[in-house]
Amino acid sequence: MTESNSNRFVVADTFQVRAPRGLTVEGFSDMTHPQIPVRKPYVFGENLRNVLAFLADPAGDGLLLTGPTGAGKTSLVLQVAARLNWPVQEVTCHGRMELSDLVGQMVLDNGNTGFVHGPLAVAVRDGHLLILNEIDIMDPGELTGINDIVEGAPLVVAQNGGEVIRAHPKFRLFATGNSAGAGDSTGLYQGVLRQNLALLDRFRVVQVSYPDADTERKVLEALVPKLPAVIADKMIEVASEVRRLFMGEGDAGSELTLTLSTRTLVRWARLGLTFKGAPQPIAYALEQALTARAEPEQRVAIHRIANDVMGDLWTGNPQ
Repeated sequence: MTESNSNRFVVADTFQVRAPRGLTVEGFSDMTHPQIPVRKPYVFGENLRNVLAFLADPAGDGLLLTGPTGAGKTSLVLQVAARLNWPVQEVTCHGRMELSDLVGQMVLDNGNTGFVHGPLAVAVRDGHLLILNEIDIMDPGELTGINDIVEGAPLVVAQNGGEVIRAHPKFRLFATGNSAGAGDSTGLYQGVLRQNLALLDRFRVVQVSYPDADTERKVLEALVPKLPAVIADKMIEVASEVRRLFMGEGDAGSELTLTLSTRTLVRWARLGLTFKGAPQPIAYALEQALTARAEPEQRVAIHRIANDVMGDLWTGNPQ
């Protein structure tokens, strides 16, 4: 970030939260960079302060956001970046990913071979945010290659003749995962691996949970404003009960292996309005939003929960 491109944003105005008027955070003034995330309606919760504190002074750390699927780990970072005009390199990790996929590779283009910098190299060089989604699925042996980079050491690109990229002062590394790197003790997530302790020691860890009912009500008001409030409240209640069973908090034998995340809740609400002229539109929308991919017994269980919570609304029509 050059001096001419830096800008300070008033936290209260920028994120629509309660904060002292004098509290500001640094971002970019240039709104045209193609890697700035698309700004969307968003309700910021208490973890906003953790992200802003990290952006202000990472002190040689990365920031690992951990929590259940669909809780808003990635969207939190993206929407903060969108409001600060901070470019983002975003990568979804997988079990076959190698460090070279992040650093860059030699490619053949029109008969000529050249090096193309990967998302890690670009973020380190240009001061972007790098988000490694599902980091706990990636091979821990490959991830050890970023240990020193997190602390601000130069990135040496052996594949490009030993190129040395010194870390831009505004480079920040975020990671998200359903676990905190110690493996999945719940059995809910496939492919989660125990990560290297030396890597984990370089991260601050923030737990991201599903929003509370009031926050999700604001989310639905912002994203699905035409949804009647009474239906929104019942949908949130259904989501809460499904999550409770997903997290293993129900009676023995009543657990679910899929959940109704905030992302799915919004999808359900939108589809409920889309199909409002059809018979039983809320039930039909829930099937498309979630339960069509559930095992038959779990589909029945979730629909039973929704029926019990919503009563006549379950078979009615949102107006």
